[in-house]
Amino acid sequence: MPIIMKFFIIALGIPAVMITGLVGCAASVHNERQATTSDHYKDAEYVIDGQRVRLHDGVAETASASESASKITTRHFGNEVTTDLDSDGRADVVFLLTQESGGSGTFFYVVAALNTGEGYLGSQGYLLGDRIAPQATELSQDPRHKNVIVVSFADRAPGEPMSAQPSIAKNVLLKLDPDSLSFGVVEQDFEGEADPARMSLTMKDWTWISALYSAGRQIEPSRPDLFTLSFTEDGRFSATTDCNQISGGYVAVGKSISFGKIAATRMFCEGSQEAEFLALLNNVQLYHFTSRGELIFDLKRDGGTAIFR
Repeated sequence: MPIIMKFFIIALGIPAVMITGLVGCAASVHNERQATTSDHYKDAEYVIDGQRVRLHDGVAETASASESASKITTRHFGNEVTTDLDSDGRADVVFLLTQESGGSGTFFYVVAALNTGEGYLGSQGYLLGDRIAPQATELSQDPRHKNVIVVSFADRAPGEPMSAQPSIAKNVLLKLDPDSLSFGVVEQDFEGEADPARMSLTMKDWTWISALYSAGRQIEPSRPDLFTLSFTEDGRFSATTDCNQISGGYVAVGKSISFGKIAATRMFCEGSQEAEFLALLNNVQLYHFTSRGELIFDLKRDGGTAIFR
């Protein structure tokens, strides 16, 4: 039965010294145990529950420590994601392994293989569970995330027997620390993933979330998905509301921004919040980004703010 290892929570907003301490400790353990590379990730060496396992064409058989007659079989399962995990310009691989020891259990692990100048270097395995049903493994599309892997699978409800079919949808967000070669869990609602310095107006379509005025008045669209705002590099913008389509120009210098030459289609929609949205655009003077991946407009009058995400 595998030992469930403890993994630190990645919280990019905590002091750097705390992260360094955790990483440094894990790195020294891993580097002592694993420093060899391979030409292919299916032939690389990985650390599973503290034990080195070298694959050969995706399979490894090792003797069980508790029962010398039985063997532990570690096997490449698949669900590959190819991405540059350590920002060195080389494509790395994340995939799933299974491990069986002769009993009824089949344990699933997430591993990574870093593509170094000398070959592939395997990571420590992250245990997903026993006899789960893997679904998708993919790169997170959340703008706050960088090199975060989303692993989706089905599991059993607490108390269900292992003979029951996995039916509870789960997912875990993982980020590899390239120094320790271990995965950390990314909290899904954690603030601190996006880098405001790398964000731009043109990076995505923005959705209006709310507007808060200094007098305490707050406006939230009843249908946020209908209120969108998009920018182009040539100084044009387009928007949608719960009634009409809008277009016009904008000027952004530094953190100052203004909208002009605003035109809209002329449909009438009872109960529409379009007037509030247009008033907001005409009232914008400054903008900035947050670590939550948000675009914030500072308003001229009332000292309010508007949030887009």
